[in-house]
Amino acid sequence: MDDIFRFLKGFAMGAANVIPGVSGGTIAFITGVYEKLIESIKKFDATTMRLLGKLRFKEAWQRVDGRFLAALGVGVVVSIMTMARILDWGFENHPVLVWAFFFGLIAASLPVAGKSVGRWGPRSIIAILTGTGIVITMTFITPASGSDNIFYLMLCGAVAMCSMLVPGLSGSFVLLLMGSYKLIMIDTVNKFTSGEVSVALGVLMPFGAGALAGLVLLARTLSWLFRVWHDTAMALVTGFVAGSLILIWPWKRIIRDNEAKEAIVGFSDWELPDPGVPSTWIAIALMIAGAGVIIILEKSARRPAART
Repeated sequence: MDDIFRFLKGFAMGAANVIPGVSGGTIAFITGVYEKLIESIKKFDATTMRLLGKLRFKEAWQRVDGRFLAALGVGVVVSIMTMARILDWGFENHPVLVWAFFFGLIAASLPVAGKSVGRWGPRSIIAILTGTGIVITMTFITPASGSDNIFYLMLCGAVAMCSMLVPGLSGSFVLLLMGSYKLIMIDTVNKFTSGEVSVALGVLMPFGAGALAGLVLLARTLSWLFRVWHDTAMALVTGFVAGSLILIWPWKRIIRDNEAKEAIVGFSDWELPDPGVPSTWIAIALMIAGAGVIIILEKSARRPAART
């Protein structure tokens, strides 16, 4: 049963990572698996490599908590493979509704992130303002043109994975700024699921190699920050989450393949919801539904044994 819950949490993380502006790290954080995930990834070190080199696979598996990582990882992969098509259709036909659900989801996670700060003081306040400012600043960055060069794909993988792992920072949005979102998260994933495996792997393999390297390096850094500067780090994370709300405001231009950059980057596309349009109330209902999901996940994470 625990593995099923871990799979579902991984599925939620994967779905979040497909959305530009939404962070899988936020989902991991509010479902109670974030710090455990960081510690497990951190243990992919020289000691684990030595165990693998000596063919002591069981010890290596136990050291990194392989069962936990496997259940979570399978959920993430399955989600990305399935949600890419669904969200592609959603953005094409009902973009405001998709954004509204995730806006409610992220907004409701703010109090959850804030409660993780043990003591609020000047340092924590500066940290939360800094985190919010960093994410807002990202909206003014001019997107790159992108490339399918192997080394560029590896760089995209490393940077995007670092963003995916930090609550409030969206790996998909970073890919958008680097000009690789459509190539990796939509086109390549869809080619893989439609049978064009060799073509897809030509993109996914270098991207995955870079992501793995970024994952291991960032996990060690985050583990140190949480251990030494816990409240400051958590306040910074809360700022990241708050700033991300700007990126996912539902009422902006429709996101389509070649318009994705302009639809997210900048404030000129923002609009206020029109109460006279029936879809506005559907969007608000989905916002409430998104918030409800966070409330349920938080209560689940608080239960004894936390099912992590």
